[in-house]
Amino acid sequence: MSNSLKTSVFSAVLGLGGMLAASMPGYALDKVSYGTNWLAQAEHGGFYQAVADGTYAKYGLDVSIVQGGPNAANNALLISGKIDFYMGGPQGELSAIEQGIPLVDVAAIFQKDPQILIAHPDAGIDKFEDLAKLKTLFLSKDGYLTYFEWMKANFKGFKDEQFKPYNFNPGPFLADKQSAQQGYLTSEPYEIQKQTGWEPKVFLLADNGYSPYSTMITTTQQMVETKPDVVQRFVDASIEGWYNYLYGDNSKANALIKKDNPEMTDGQIAYSIAKLKEYGIVESGEGLDKGIGCITDAHYKKFFDEMVAIKVVKADTDYTKAFTTKFVCKNVGASLKK
Repeated sequence: MSNSLKTSVFSAVLGLGGMLAASMPGYALDKVSYGTNWLAQAEHGGFYQAVADGTYAKYGLDVSIVQGGPNAANNALLISGKIDFYMGGPQGELSAIEQGIPLVDVAAIFQKDPQILIAHPDAGIDKFEDLAKLKTLFLSKDGYLTYFEWMKANFKGFKDEQFKPYNFNPGPFLADKQSAQQGYLTSEPYEIQKQTGWEPKVFLLADNGYSPYSTMITTTQQMVETKPDVVQRFVDASIEGWYNYLYGDNSKANALIKKDNPEMTDGQIAYSIAKLKEYGIVESGEGLDKGIGCITDAHYKKFFDEMVAIKVVKADTDYTKAFTTKFVCKNVGASLKK
């Protein structure tokens, strides 16, 4: 029997076991916790969907979503063993590996990072390179140290003098046509248009060569080694949750999102889902061919090489320890796409 066939059979047995267990009266589901990276929103929708529609229970899991936020430290909770999974990102996992912290990405829900730069519609900024003409770029500290360094290394004209700290308030950007600000594809453009009545110019870094995965399912190496069945079931159920959230009835999931985050609106949720689909954030590249959540060595290494080039990650870091491909790229749940 080939290795790939063995893996498929193994996964099928695990999944069947979880579903049979969930249907047995009195059977205790495996309790699992997943920490998000921010307050509840449509960008977390597939996980809420799998809670709301019983997909996790079908896989023998009792899942608690631990909401992130400005004062949350869910990544630290994962490291300390207080939660089982975290919504991480490749840069964080590569940094952890450098520090000897054995974190592992087991699925990449977003094939593209939704990070964007936003410009005024009447400032003569028509393509990504034009942003170098602007006097000011409002960026977070993390953005300045990562993707702005990548921008300087890959496009002419960007310079440190453009940088001004972004305080997560669009006011300074709105007041200055010769500026741009960072944002999230699914969030800030909606709020800016709502406040001003005009549609900002949006430039997705991922569509201009910046290649990190995003919205990962991240866990510990110990979890992968000691509970691979739980990891597989959580990954599979989460992927099904995302297909159902994007293409099925997501009303119950959205109700849970608004319960956790009362400031979330139906308008923002609808906008976010539309942009996730329009830009192929969840489904593009390998995610189209091999299913939501797919991770490949080639994609991960491309981002690693980008970070090495701008000296964010050391060249001798063993990037292969930051992820595993064995739980994904199996087209799980793809038949749910309508």
